[in-house]
Amino acid sequence: MRRTRLFLLIIAAGSMITACRTTRTAGGGALNETHVVLEPDSKYASMRIPALVLTPKQTLIAFCEGRIGNASDWADMNLIMRRSTDGGKTWSEIKVLDTMRQGPVGNPTPIVDERGVVHLLYQKDYKEAWYIQSVDDGKSWSQPRNITAVYDQFKPEYNWKVLAPGPGHGIQLHSGRLLAAVWLADSRKLTPRRSHSPSCVATIYSDDHGQTWHRGAIVADSSALIPNPNESQPVELSDNRVLMSIRNPSPLKRRAFSVSTDGIAGWTPARYADELFDPTCMASIVRVSDWKPQGKPAIVFVNPDSRNIEKHPRANLSASISFDDGNTWNLHQVLSTGPAGYSDMAAGPGGVIYCLYETNTQQNKGFNYSLVLRKFNTKWLEQTSKQK
Repeated sequence: MRRTRLFLLIIAAGSMITACRTTRTAGGGALNETHVVLEPDSKYASMRIPALVLTPKQTLIAFCEGRIGNASDWADMNLIMRRSTDGGKTWSEIKVLDTMRQGPVGNPTPIVDERGVVHLLYQKDYKEAWYIQSVDDGKSWSQPRNITAVYDQFKPEYNWKVLAPGPGHGIQLHSGRLLAAVWLADSRKLTPRRSHSPSCVATIYSDDHGQTWHRGAIVADSSALIPNPNESQPVELSDNRVLMSIRNPSPLKRRAFSVSTDGIAGWTPARYADELFDPTCMASIVRVSDWKPQGKPAIVFVNPDSRNIEKHPRANLSASISFDDGNTWNLHQVLSTGPAGYSDMAAGPGGVIYCLYETNTQQNKGFNYSLVLRKFNTKWLEQTSKQK
């Protein structure tokens, strides 16, 4: 699923650094900064599958898979995180949240609730689901709790062999419900390399602040229209409905969407957004509540829009904005012209948007992935749009 390679970008090698290439556009309070968050080092060959949240205390918490030895989905890996209390300029030391003796631990899917509690869903070996939480902005975490039984509730309807939440952040709805997208695969291949297809997308949720979790309905199953839907992300709309952004490998190469009134049932048939190219890659979506040029909160969508870049399936990280609850998309702005893959976003006060994304360097043994934070604001998006 994540095998498509990102292409060459030269970044200084060495130990992890806390900031680089800080830039700020001039005029009108527009903001555009870039900071390196995680790089390969002597322990981790690659940093992949980013997730990002911003707490009420304005602490950024970045999660990812620290892959050991290589960038494979099946590499040995640790689930790791770093914190920033200054808007991404500097970061704490790496903290390992969970690991296995052998195999993958990942797909971090964090949710921040209105109390500031950070809930984190993740998987082990793509066959076990786990949950932890932090009540102090990520400084400390609860003991991991196995919640695979929640996914087992799908088995009478969908006999999965592979499970994974997210990746990327989940959300808390206006009702207080904690909601995360998950994907399941009814693999035709067996261990040790279980296939990630055929697949479907669903949700899991908690109505008691993470104490118990439950399954929602299947959002989209593999079909001729939407083949093998997988890594998806929800966003709450202005009328409290939930819009699900769905990755899929359709020949149309367009992002798919479905809508539910409560995030757990009654999902509409998936439809494609003609304006949003999808190179079959995880993408991020976020609501910017205080940006309402047309009366509704803006929805920002980011992915590698590589439609015009021959032989570069994951590059040209771009932001698209909807001012009408995802019905149409415009203001397509390029965030980075280089290689780019998975991303996750968090929206802060004053129209500030943080985007954590993958890029890569090419080494003798293959591709090594780094994570970069792009910090910008709505004024920058509007300004760059007017300059075009």
